[in-house]
Amino acid sequence: MFARIAVIVGLLTIGVAFSARTSHSAGPQQSYVVRGGDTLWTIAASHYAGDPREGVWRLQDRNHLAGTVLRPGQRLVLP
Repeated sequence: MFARIAVIVGLLTIGVAFSARTSHSAGPQQSYVVRGGDTLWTIAASHYAGDPREGVWRLQDRNHLAGTVLRPGQRLVLP
């Protein structure tokens, strides 16, 4: 009886392993072009749910920004 259960569980495990697909990425990279009057805070608040402070930090980290100064026309990669 135990052997049958072990075989069934093993076959189910193998079936799930073969049917699962890998995700090679989270999707296409998204970018944002800075417009006049934009700040990291407003961009983070409009693109990320929750506390904008984390979004600001993620934007700075992803785009290797030393400060918070943005220029119109600057392209930011959204994390």
